[in-house]
Amino acid sequence: MPAPNGFFLSNRVQRRRRTRCASMKLNIANPATGCQKLIEIEDERRLRAFYDKRMSTEVSGDSLGDEFKGYVFRISGGNDKQGFPMKQGILLPNRVRILMGEGHSCYRPRRRGERKRKSVRGCIVGADLSVLSLVVVRQGEQHIPGLTDNTVPKRLGPKRANKIRKLFRLTKEDDVRKFVIRREVKPKNPEKKPYTKAPKIQRLVTPLTLQRKRHRIALKRRRAEAAKEAATDYSALLAKRVKEQKEKKSALRQRRSSSVAKSSS
Repeated sequence: MPAPNGFFLSNRVQRRRRTRCASMKLNIANPATGCQKLIEIEDERRLRAFYDKRMSTEVSGDSLGDEFKGYVFRISGGNDKQGFPMKQGILLPNRVRILMGEGHSCYRPRRRGERKRKSVRGCIVGADLSVLSLVVVRQGEQHIPGLTDNTVPKRLGPKRANKIRKLFRLTKEDDVRKFVIRREVKPKNPEKKPYTKAPKIQRLVTPLTLQRKRHRIALKRRRAEAAKEAATDYSALLAKRVKEQKEKKSALRQRRSSSVAKSSS
């Protein structure tokens, strides 16, 4: 590809120019409704508000168009053209290789203590990204179809007893089992009737669990009393044996002294 001055551009520069002209997809998630939407933007001028911004930065959505007026988005991640994910904390607009271990994002160790050098994209937004992930922080004036006009309920409700109480604001006297969220399952066979499924409540305090707790405490108390009795018996036996040893030694000492007196006389 010849340049305006007659020189040929390098492959890297050509690649950069191609990526600048390429479009970018925005994966927008709305935690308030549980919806997400993928939109493709080909006009680079609409994306300039996101360039050189870091992950977890809040950006106004006015530059994306009139339908996004008043919206505020938080940058939560993204992928470059080759599919490498953005990693928080790497303050670079390009791809790097980092030694990763257990606990690092963008890496899952296969063995215990394993570490590997993996390629990840920096956390600064650039034109080389294919997908940019955004989260709605503040909703704007207009509704976006497929993102704010519909609410997707959570598929699974809480399973722990205290979390069910917190969700429905129950007291300790209320029966938690009556408030479990059930979901309807439609079988693949159309002849069969749909049925409901509910999670097994965890950490549920029942009369049986209280009885087992009382039994454990009673066993513990019995063991402590038995250990105390065994300790007193052992100390009494030890004192008796020590006394017998002392009496035996004193008797032996008296016999020796008497035998020495007889021999000297």
